[in-house]
Amino acid sequence: MNHMSDHLKNKVLTEILKNQPVYVALFNNDVEINASSYTRQVGSFTDVVEGQTSNSSDILYAIATEPWGDITHVGLYDAKTTGNLLFKSKAEFTKNIDVSSQYKIPKNYLIVRLK
Repeated sequence: MNHMSDHLKNKVLTEILKNQPVYVALFNNDVEINASSYTRQVGSFTDVVEGQTSNSSDILYAIATEPWGDITHVGLYDAKTTGNLLFKSKAEFTKNIDVSSQYKIPKNYLIVRLK
């Protein structure tokens, strides 16, 4: 068997994304951003419906005090530092974060879906 029911998808996503803290990370290709003004941000998610959820509020990063480079991917971890990578996906568009720039993921923009 290789297909999950919506019921199981909902249970899995609820357990992973709603019953414990989840931290949103930014990447330049396969490397997480490494800058003194960068930290992973807590992500909160909507109720899971039909194997899908999204961020329930804006995710706003600190204003960069040094260049972070191009943000190409977004990932979810189970810890503020180190931890386990839970999900990772290419960002819809690449954004360059330079000094005094800020990265924002608007509410409902970060969609997590199990197929």
